[in-house]
Amino acid sequence: MSSEDIADPGHGHSPAAWVAVTIMVVALIAGTFFFWFDQAVLVWASAGLAVVGLIVGWVLAKVGYGVGGSKLKSDARSH
Repeated sequence: MSSEDIADPGHGHSPAAWVAVTIMVVALIAGTFFFWFDQAVLVWASAGLAVVGLIVGWVLAKVGYGVGGSKLKSDARSH
């Protein structure tokens, strides 16, 4: 079986993935910053923001902005 026979799942090359990961990275950075300054409430708020990022990515994928989504222009260069 060659690598051409295996379908490429996209590996997150979509607006939904980029938005989700960006939100989660910001949450991780903020949570680390707040942890250093011993702000427990804000650390937990950052953890909540990371969960929000996951949900936003899932919603965007469901409305058509995920890999192969209906809202994305499909062309040969993206594969």
